[in-house]
Amino acid sequence: MAVELPANGTPPALAAAPLAYENPAFLNGPDGRLIRIVAEYMEPLARFRREHIQDTVVFFGSARFRGKEEAAHELELLDNTGSTAPAPSEEQPASIPDIAAGKATELQRKRAVAAVAMARYYEDARRLAQMLTQWSLKLPSRRHRFVVTSGGGPGIMEAANRGAHEAGGKTIGMNIRLPFEQSPNPYITPSLNFEFHYFFMRKLWFAYLAKALVVFPGGFGTLDEMFEILTLAQTHKLAKKITVVVYGSDYWKKVFNIDELVDTGAISPKDIELFQYADTPEDAFEILRNGLTENYLIPEANAAAEQAFHGVLPGATFEDFLGPEMARMNKDQD
Repeated sequence: MAVELPANGTPPALAAAPLAYENPAFLNGPDGRLIRIVAEYMEPLARFRREHIQDTVVFFGSARFRGKEEAAHELELLDNTGSTAPAPSEEQPASIPDIAAGKATELQRKRAVAAVAMARYYEDARRLAQMLTQWSLKLPSRRHRFVVTSGGGPGIMEAANRGAHEAGGKTIGMNIRLPFEQSPNPYITPSLNFEFHYFFMRKLWFAYLAKALVVFPGGFGTLDEMFEILTLAQTHKLAKKITVVVYGSDYWKKVFNIDELVDTGAISPKDIELFQYADTPEDAFEILRNGLTENYLIPEANAAAEQAFHGVLPGATFEDFLGPEMARMNKDQD
């Protein structure tokens, strides 16, 4: 269709075009995908630097349970992982009166039993995150070490963030934008509350800063994240040592048979050493503390001491100063 021009033949004045990085149609369209991906790397990186986060300990676990009455451990099952909407009533754990009256289905009875266990796991995750944070806050460091990190949602994720918050530490939540109503839990440090569009960028940040992983009972998402990290460790794709604690041996040994994987040759016997089981917060904390100390704190202290030594006597070695036997003993203890 022809455009009518003014009598003098001059087109009407144009409004200024939006800058490319302020153009939502471009940024949110297919051509802006690369920029969105880079943004989900650079923006978290900038915040981690600003908040002086050096490394993390990541907690995974079910996001489908939330406490309704914490003291009574009455839990509500959510409709989906990360959702704020409850599941249908026929899928909820049965109440004791319904079980006594014979009104509960077999599924509801099973979930009532499971709800008691999930309530315990919530409290165990909360306690473990609290213990870990209290310990990390005492470490002599200018940056925040081994910061408790979760997927940012309800359930075990909320418990982890809650425990770290109650201990007075910073705590990170890495949420994912989903096609249904969901929200971050309230215990995340506000400046460390993230929301990702791309699952793979969220996975990158889980793995990139993590020095340890704690896997509580959960579903597809928990299995996905756990095996992602174990596969990276197994194939030596992580340029670091990572301590993996699988919490709740009864649950996990029902979910997968690790011995069958070894017996059939699907994995090597030494691959079982990639993780350790724990059934109490105290045992899990001991594994985490030992792993983080041996893999990071002791080597870092030795490196700092050696750097300081070379600053005093340039060109000298520990062997020059200690003698070969003492130097060898020092290396054996590393």
